[in-house]
Amino acid sequence: MPVIGLIREGKIPADNRVALTPAQCRWLLKSTDFKILVQPSSTRCFSDNEYERSGAVLQEDLSNCDLLLGIKEVPVNMLLANKAYMFFSHTKKLQPYNQKLMQEMVKKKITLIDYECLEHEDGQRIIGFGFFAGIVGAHNGLMAYGERTGAYKLGRVYKQKDYLELIHTYFGLKLPPVKIAVTGSGRVAHGILEIMNIVDVQEVEPDEYINKTFSYPVYVHLKGADLYTHKEKRTYTRDDFHANAPQYECLFQPYTLHTDILMNGVYWDATIPRLFEADDIKADGFKIQTIADITDDAHGSIPVNLGDCTINDPVYGVDKVTLQRTAPYLKTSIDVMAVGNLPNELPRDASRFFGEQLIKHVLSDYIKGSSIIDKATILKEGKLTPGFEYLSDYANS
Repeated sequence: MPVIGLIREGKIPADNRVALTPAQCRWLLKSTDFKILVQPSSTRCFSDNEYERSGAVLQEDLSNCDLLLGIKEVPVNMLLANKAYMFFSHTKKLQPYNQKLMQEMVKKKITLIDYECLEHEDGQRIIGFGFFAGIVGAHNGLMAYGERTGAYKLGRVYKQKDYLELIHTYFGLKLPPVKIAVTGSGRVAHGILEIMNIVDVQEVEPDEYINKTFSYPVYVHLKGADLYTHKEKRTYTRDDFHANAPQYECLFQPYTLHTDILMNGVYWDATIPRLFEADDIKADGFKIQTIADITDDAHGSIPVNLGDCTINDPVYGVDKVTLQRTAPYLKTSIDVMAVGNLPNELPRDASRFFGEQLIKHVLSDYIKGSSIIDKATILKEGKLTPGFEYLSDYANS
């Protein structure tokens, strides 16, 4: 009988999301051969009592588990040797702040399956919290613009019971005739578009967005082919772009002259062109006042993302001349909303969505074995798998 353990989140501040909700545990216990142990926690969005009522066993010691499920990085002092883990390790890009974690997992001969690396055959991510990151990030971006202009007032997402209650807060909201650029085509972008539709922002085509004015709020949805083109061939294909990103240039610059709010949902790594350069915000024609950088790569696709904010204080300003961090909502700055754990503002909804994908696409494959699991396995009993050997110096130095 396979034994799953839900670990207590140890990263500070503690994440309140879960990989499986109590209702999902109940279903698994009735419908499969899994046994589920849950490490007690006072910070989860679901209580220990709810897990006990589901039939799961509350237990501090998870050493008998075959698979340990978490959300964020596991502190090195909490890692159990010779165990298999699934969590977001944030190591595949050689993130320096998690090098010690990777090295400790090697020493303890841990098997690491990273949620971020679970992909369908076409490269599409299988599992993640991106949809709810998009929802919360879009709300926060609109909230920041309202605070900046005084045109309307939005409350905080985390003060709402759930997503349905959040939707009710939009009744009667009338946005001014703003132009909003939405970038990306994955789950984050889908979450942003969900909010655009709920608050009655109308979609327009790229040429209309740039060439026309509107008496009502509009957004343009910019996907890969709208944002990037090959420097010589002047074409775009997704596979070639991801294989040869340095050979491409970004086409976003004209939109900086016509956009009030930028909602950024594009994937980024160091080889991919930025949407604009930091010095561009100094130009007289640069119109963007509010940026919701929902994918939140510091100094990444949004070069004026100067680092994370917190849920309690999600917005800061960037001075247009010095490019230094300031208080938000100043005339001399633009505002940036950049928070790394946005789904924590709707943790119960986000966890339900995540757990559904985990049950449908991952857990059965883990038991049976599949190429999807193999490709997402960064470490196998402490050794880097073939697809991740580029991490060798990072993991062993």
